[in-house]
Amino acid sequence: MARRYKAVLNCFGTSQIHYRNPVVIAWWSSALPGFGHMLLNMHIKGNILFLCEIFLNVQSNLNLATVYTFTGEFDLAKHVLNTRLLIIYIPFYIFCIWDSYRSTVDLNKNFFLAEKEPFELPVFDMSAIEVCFLDKRVPWAAGVWSLLFPGLGQLYNRRIITAFALLIWMLVITYNSHYLDSVHLLFYGKPGEAKEILNMEWLLFFPSLVFGAAFDAYSKTVEHNKLFDSEQRAYLEKEWHSESTHISFIKKGEQP
Repeated sequence: MARRYKAVLNCFGTSQIHYRNPVVIAWWSSALPGFGHMLLNMHIKGNILFLCEIFLNVQSNLNLATVYTFTGEFDLAKHVLNTRLLIIYIPFYIFCIWDSYRSTVDLNKNFFLAEKEPFELPVFDMSAIEVCFLDKRVPWAAGVWSLLFPGLGQLYNRRIITAFALLIWMLVITYNSHYLDSVHLLFYGKPGEAKEILNMEWLLFFPSLVFGAAFDAYSKTVEHNKLFDSEQRAYLEKEWHSESTHISFIKKGEQP
């Protein structure tokens, strides 16, 4: 029995460890604290940090001050900024980046150790609430669905916990930013009212969440496809390997 598992499959979806670039994970934590941990499947820690990010950011008016700064209204930016909470936010922000980088390095070490151990993974799990099985998915389809609405690509890839978290956060941000109300007024030819009703403080969370979810859906689908190939290879080698049988695995695009 292996000490470390590369993946687990059950009714809550599929989770796996694979090599990740620590700099990339740290970058996503800098774009949206807590999201880097969610990319590592650390859902509890990631959502707690994400909740703290939303609270500290909104209460300190950081995004609002950013908007005023980009529009050249420096006095307004200085006036709305809550410096008491901003002082708390700075070490929190740095911790999220540092901890996601450190966690990625540690998980990469565990992945390299798991690669040397026997690979076994149940490829089918059925319960009264869900049917889960290992198969291949289309990476670009997962990315597009999460680009349209964060969480849908994760649902397509059968990662229920990540999908649920992203869907909830997307609904919260959409509701508080009045984004859909603004679009509705814009279609009715009322650009002035559409701009007035839009809450830019919440809207600034959108880019990181949408593009981060798309990146996560695409990259995880690619890794799940690799997991399918690894499990298939391990199964065939175990069941069909003999001295008189040699199985050659040819990657797509290679010559036999």
